[in-house]
Amino acid sequence: MLKPHPTVLRRLVEEYEALMATGTATGDGPVVADPRVGDLAYTLCVSTGTRDVRTALATAHRWLAAEETDVRQAARPAAV
Repeated sequence: MLKPHPTVLRRLVEEYEALMATGTATGDGPVVADPRVGDLAYTLCVSTGTRDVRTALATAHRWLAAEETDVRQAARPAAV
């Protein structure tokens, strides 16, 4: 499976989470004022190969954490 570029994935996650944070919760779930939330949820699911946005977010966070670890390891000078 192809993975999205970390910068693109990070932007999707940040935008989705920011929009969800601005919604208010009701008994039926969050009230979503911005129609982009559905588009972002769909894009996150497609990008991570999942069908549920919660699973997509968990996968995206896992991939981004692994990417940060790889970048930190690559930035270390090689032992001589």
